[in-house]
Amino acid sequence: QVQLVESGGGSVQAGGSLRLSCVASGITYSSYCMAWFRQAPGKERDRVASIATNNIASYTDAVKGRFTISKDAAENTLYLQMSSLKPEDTGLYYCAARFRWCTSNWRVWDYWGQGTQVTVSS
Repeated sequence: QVQLVESGGGSVQAGGSLRLSCVASGITYSSYCMAWFRQAPGKERDRVASIATNNIASYTDAVKGRFTISKDAAENTLYLQMSSLKPEDTGLYYCAARFRWCTSNWRVWDYWGQGTQVTVSS
């Protein structure tokens, strides 16, 4: 049984930082693209950052230079370090896993966590 469990969300003021974590069980990390998506109320779920099986990271333009995605394969843990947070970063952040290939289309990802809320106030 596959489980993705996120933690680390919270409420911060603009300019602050948070680190999200996602512990995965039931999958072989090295075979999956891992990603963070976020969903604001009334909006589509968007990919924020992903890290491919070859450890190449990619980011949506809105977070480049502010967010860093990383993974610890030994611990099966995915991280998202978020700095210089803005109110528009507010949303429910999901950890996701997809076998082999990364894609921005959230509908075709294989596994999802339950989400962790990030709220940034101005």
